[in-house]
Amino acid sequence: MPSTTNAGSSRRSPLNRLSDELNKWCERLMFVFLILMTLTATAQVVFRFFFTALSWSEELSCFLLVFVSVLGAAIAFKRGSHLSITFLSDRLSPMLKKLVATCVSLLGIGFFGIVAYYGAVLMQSESGQLTPAMQISMTWIYLMYPIFGFVTVIHLLDGMIDAWKGAAS
Repeated sequence: MPSTTNAGSSRRSPLNRLSDELNKWCERLMFVFLILMTLTATAQVVFRFFFTALSWSEELSCFLLVFVSVLGAAIAFKRGSHLSITFLSDRLSPMLKKLVATCVSLLGIGFFGIVAYYGAVLMQSESGQLTPAMQISMTWIYLMYPIFGFVTVIHLLDGMIDAWKGAAS
């Protein structure tokens, strides 16, 4: 469910503004991570071919790929651009469509709430582990799950509220 932005920012809810701001930062961060991943992979190839291979480059590229993937998923939830099958919901009345969309959003909120919670648990339990090549705490790697879960929950709540605001209009 994409969030609609009204012309006047005073008419937008604080949740809508928070969702928009989080999405803006996710998009920026994803761009930076994509550039870093491309540069790292390029350096990895060049160094492997001409010099001594960089021991940390493959690990960093893998972590950046996962970061970009979860950021992309959060951005897709904000834009409502995940693949969906609407064969049945397209045939429902507007009110039933909103009810189905609400149920789907609530299931998503529950799922990503669990992702955020257990991501935080994982961060804490694995805080003593270091990545093999870069030797940084796994806490920094697992931090993506609580952040991703929180951001996606915000986007889903915002989209659900926007859907019902449209029903009142």
